[in-house]
Amino acid sequence: IVSSPMDTVTEEEMAIAMAEMGGIGVLHRNMSEERALKAIKRIKELGLKVAAAIGHKDRERAAKYYSAGADALLIDAAHGHHINIVKATRWVKQQLGAEVISGNVATPEAAEALIEAGADALRVGIGGGHACTTREIAGVGVPQLTAIAWVADVASEYGVPVIADGAIEKPADVVKALAAGGDTVMLGYLLAGTDEAPGAIVYMDGKKYKAYRGMGSPSALKAGSQRYGEFKRTPEGVEGLVEYRGPVREVIEWLVNGLKQGMGYVGASNLEELRNKARFVRLSPAGYLESRPRGFSIER
Repeated sequence: IVSSPMDTVTEEEMAIAMAEMGGIGVLHRNMSEERALKAIKRIKELGLKVAAAIGHKDRERAAKYYSAGADALLIDAAHGHHINIVKATRWVKQQLGAEVISGNVATPEAAEALIEAGADALRVGIGGGHACTTREIAGVGVPQLTAIAWVADVASEYGVPVIADGAIEKPADVVKALAAGGDTVMLGYLLAGTDEAPGAIVYMDGKKYKAYRGMGSPSALKAGSQRYGEFKRTPEGVEGLVEYRGPVREVIEWLVNGLKQGMGYVGASNLEELRNKARFVRLSPAGYLESRPRGFSIER
């Protein structure tokens, strides 16, 4: 499990927590270079893994992060099948020799282009994030399960792992994302309300919340996010509050336990068996309804 490079999700505290549980966090691009370098060095001093997000032009920053010990560099872009992202992937791989994660992509052609450029992993998902409006604004995107399967068909031929990024809101989504060909899932929304996410708890009407915003939202763009391009444009994200969720460990355990139970139903003892044994079926509206709890006046 990977925590997303969003400025309401992953900074030093989240990255440490993720690594301690066996996952990895990706420090977001809106962090100052100084803060990010300090975080990388501290995390490495603890003997943990960490990745850091960069833009396609951030060559000096990329070199500093890699020298500081970052285990991977993630080229953060909403549109990964772009000549600038291909060039940046090739530069990071050839000039630094760093592990490079490229994306976001959603098609076999995009996967081929970035793998050829040297990508060590692919970040998959266009427009499926909880705070993303790309499909509404730009009219572009691929349903997430389809995108994962399309990209995994290509990536698996080269042994390149797939990071399923977006549309995860419950354990079942993790099971299906990995069964469709994902090697890991990247989480933003589910982690934003946890203790380890940046920002203070907001109290409203007797309930606790934390801020969450897409990196294409108005305030994230104003703060310096270039994930959706460097020129002024219509925002491709929203912002707001999400319910407070407590320690991130509890969220991760909830997801992992659900994954284990799903694997048990399929008869899979590892993720490779899950991918090989899982079978997908179409759900009618009636089938979807019967898949959910129903009939309660008060649900506990």
